[in-house]
Amino acid sequence: MTQELPQLAFLPVNSLLLHEQYDEQRILSLIHRIRASNVFRNPPIVYPLQDGRLRYMVLDGANRTMALHKMGYLHALVQIVQPNDSGLGLHNWNHVVWELNQKRFLTGLSSISGIELMPVKPTEFKRNHPGMCVTIHTTDSGVYRLCSHGEDLKTRVSHLNAIVESYRVRARIDRTKLNDMSPLIPIYPQLCGLVIFPKFTINDLLVLAADGYLLPTGITRFIISPRALHLNYPLGELASSESLDTKNEKLQRWLMDQIARKHVRYYAESTFLFNE
Repeated sequence: MTQELPQLAFLPVNSLLLHEQYDEQRILSLIHRIRASNVFRNPPIVYPLQDGRLRYMVLDGANRTMALHKMGYLHALVQIVQPNDSGLGLHNWNHVVWELNQKRFLTGLSSISGIELMPVKPTEFKRNHPGMCVTIHTTDSGVYRLCSHGEDLKTRVSHLNAIVESYRVRARIDRTKLNDMSPLIPIYPQLCGLVIFPKFTINDLLVLAADGYLLPTGITRFIISPRALHLNYPLGELASSESLDTKNEKLQRWLMDQIARKHVRYYAESTFLFNE
């Protein structure tokens, strides 16, 4: 095998900081699946904070990280990416909102304190606006800006959470890379709207995570290449009371054994995984 392996390591669970909200209901079912499988399948992806405190931000795997925390594990098996990794990129997810009455959708958004809902012309929605939080497309071809009265990053994040919370429990939500409603209309029954989120930088997220501010779940989309999947590391090794150094030494021996047995494969091409 010629491709360099992703950097896998055990880290203290309490050194891992989330940058987005987690789903309490999903964590409960995730804990059940982890325990039933008796292996840890896909390690969370983490990124070092540059604050000298040996802390890491979780890029992908907030629910898996919280599951380990709630299971009482002291150490998490993670994949570490570095700031200079060429395969690291940050993009946005947008939200497809469906099975919610459009009037209730817009009323909920307009009732959020500190935010102004303004209709705009469809041809103008891409223009920058200093207070813009999100852009909303509706099925009747209406386009709206949700503009925050606060300009600082933490106020914007607070408003983003309020925006998503206004429809999260009342509608069904899917993530999409699309910025255009038209391809979505034949796919979603009772389509309500498309929520387009503003862009963040990795540095934005590091600042927020360091201070305990979380983005809504499902709006950041990290591109990480290469990524370690289907590791299936024995769960007993994660649960062990052994020291961090001992766990990392055993992990490296296990990885070398997997390579020797030709149990590690590298796929350079884009891949679709079914039945995941």
